[in-house]
Amino acid sequence: MNLTLKVWRQKDASSQGYLETIEAKDINQYMSFLEMLDVVNEHLIVEGKEPISFESDCREGICGACSCAINGKPHGGHKGTTTCQLHMRYFKDGDTIVIEPWRSRAFPVIKDLIVDRSAFDRIIQAGGYISVNTGGAHDANSIPVSKEIAETAMDAAACIGCGACVASCKNGSAMLFVAAKVSHLNLLPQGKPEKDYRVKNMVTQMDEEGFGNCTNIGSCAEVCPKEVDLKFIAKMNRDYGLAILKGESRHKPDTISIQAELSELPID
Repeated sequence: MNLTLKVWRQKDASSQGYLETIEAKDINQYMSFLEMLDVVNEHLIVEGKEPISFESDCREGICGACSCAINGKPHGGHKGTTTCQLHMRYFKDGDTIVIEPWRSRAFPVIKDLIVDRSAFDRIIQAGGYISVNTGGAHDANSIPVSKEIAETAMDAAACIGCGACVASCKNGSAMLFVAAKVSHLNLLPQGKPEKDYRVKNMVTQMDEEGFGNCTNIGSCAEVCPKEVDLKFIAKMNRDYGLAILKGESRHKPDTISIQAELSELPID
C-alpha cells in the first residue's frame, strides 16, 4: 500500500515545529506502525534526508515508550493497543496519516515525535515506592493478601506510564497515571505504612509539574492502552482526602515506624 504521512518535525525544544508531508510507498499491511516508520526512515536516509525521530523500546506493548498521536488519537485510538501493536492493515491504500507527539505543557517536545516525560519520573520519586530493609526476599506467603485485593492492585499496576491519558485530556491531567501508581501500592499491606505520605506527595508533585485537573470526562481511560479503570482516580481522591483530614505531613515516616507497622501484619 502507498500512504501519505503528515509528520510533526521539530529540530529541538526551542525550534518551531511543522507538519512535513512524506510519501510512504510499498508498505506491507502486516507491518506494525513502527516498522512502517523504520522503512520510511531507511528511504529518507538513502535520500540524504533527516530521519523521523521517535521513541520505542520493547515493541511488545509493555514499556510505554512508543508514544505518539495518530490521526489525533493517542496510539491510534484502538482499544487496549499501543503504537507498536498497531498494524498497517487498519489503514487503507492511499490514506493520509497525521502523526504528532503528545500535546501537553508538561511534556515538552525534544525532537519530532519525542517528548520529555521526566515529569512522570519525578512524580514516582515523590512517593511511588515502599521502604523496606534490603536483604533476602521474604517468603511470598508471609503476608497474606486476598485474591480480590491482589487482582485490583495488579489492575492498577498494569499502567505503563506512556502518557496517553495526559495527551487525550482537555486539561492535560495526569490523574489516571498518578491514581494507578498510588493505588497499586496503597492497596497492598506493604504499602499501607506510607499510604498517607505517598498520596499527598505524589499529588502535590503532580500539581507542581503543571498537569491540569480532572473533570471526570473519561477520555483518559478510553485511550489507555492497558485499560486502567477510572475507579482508581476515585480511590486516590478518597485516600488524599483522608490524608488531609488526618493532617499527615509530607515527610516520609521513619524506617522504625514502618517496620513496626509491618511487623503487626498477620503472618502465615
